[in-house]
Amino acid sequence: MTVGETAIRGRALRRLWGNPLGKVGGGLLLIVLVVGVFAPLLAPYGPAEVHFVTPFQRPFTVGFALGTDDLGRDILSRVLYGTRASLEVGALAVACAVAFGVPMGLLAGYWRWLDLVLSRVADVLLAFPFIMIAVGLTAIYGGGLTQAAVALGVAQVPVMMRVVRAETLRLRETDFVLAARAANVGHARILREHILPNALGPIIVQATVIMPTAVLGEAILSFLGLGITPPAPSLGIMLSDAQQTLLRTPWPGIFPGLMLLLICLGFNLFGDALRDALDPKTSR
Repeated sequence: MTVGETAIRGRALRRLWGNPLGKVGGGLLLIVLVVGVFAPLLAPYGPAEVHFVTPFQRPFTVGFALGTDDLGRDILSRVLYGTRASLEVGALAVACAVAFGVPMGLLAGYWRWLDLVLSRVADVLLAFPFIMIAVGLTAIYGGGLTQAAVALGVAQVPVMMRVVRAETLRLRETDFVLAARAANVGHARILREHILPNALGPIIVQATVIMPTAVLGEAILSFLGLGITPPAPSLGIMLSDAQQTLLRTPWPGIFPGLMLLLICLGFNLFGDALRDALDPKTSR
């Protein structure tokens, strides 16, 4: 890493942490990550542990901090494990979108003849809402954490591809790429060493957009019975179970809904701050 690259990254980090929205988003993400990673240590009960003698316990009851649901299951434990499952699905969906979308975007942006094919495929997929694609894939291949994550990731591949394609089209006309071509540097090396490293900023920012989208998508799929299979914990399953008694006992639906709000708000705020920090036009 050169001195210039170090200075640029240092300025980007200072702009990121100097942004109030970045601090709030980063704090929320830290809380969510701690909750998800350490769920087995923080949860007082197992996520599927049933207490038939204590159904619908109110929040802040002794032994049940957030109350219990209709089967007497501890809501706090299920929210903690459901957060863990949501983060796993989001991370796998981002990995899938990056693994397929980034190479496709690089190829489409660098070679115009491939662009004609790949962009048309992406346009067809973008014509459908991503949740429709995810629902169709899970209906075909079945539910489960991995299947839901892959379906949501595949649905986000066209979006990631378009972002990388646009950045590649810009970078392929820059002086350092043109100089590499004049020096007879191979196309694969240009893509690997010159274009991809300079496109990492938009890729990372797009990943922070895909993550909350995948988390919400998993909740929708689980709510519809196409995502994570019970009795495995899921925030979407908790919302689906709570809708039957929402007016009489709202807390089984309030707490998983609040956790979904925190996850999406944290990633969106942090992603916006990260985009501003990596954009040279916003530098002061």
